[in-house]
Amino acid sequence: QVQLVESGGGLVQPGGSLRLSCAASGRIFSIYDMGWYRQAPGKQRELVATITSGGTTDYADSVKGRFTISRDNAKNTVYLQMDSLKPEDTAVYYCNADVRYMGGYRSRDNWGQGTQVTVSS
Repeated sequence: QVQLVESGGGLVQPGGSLRLSCAASGRIFSIYDMGWYRQAPGKQRELVATITSGGTTDYADSVKGRFTISRDNAKNTVYLQMDSLKPEDTAVYYCNADVRYMGGYRSRDNWGQGTQVTVSS
């Protein structure tokens, strides 16, 4: 099983920036796609951004041009740089990873515990 540990959330004013990190550990053979999702109160979890092992990225329309996803494959870590934050970005942000484990098993259902991001003046 893989452990995904997120960090970097917090309270920030509108227009500010935050950087989230998510480190994966465990019996990992390789990691395919990694991504960030978010869930605001009363809403469904939604995709924010994804990145392949080769560095190809994809973003939700609502964050394009403001958020940047990146990863360090040597450290099994994915990042989310969030700039020009808006109150509507307030949510719990979750890390996700598509993992091939030692022994060959593969699972996309790997999630971090979530980190709260609050954008408010």
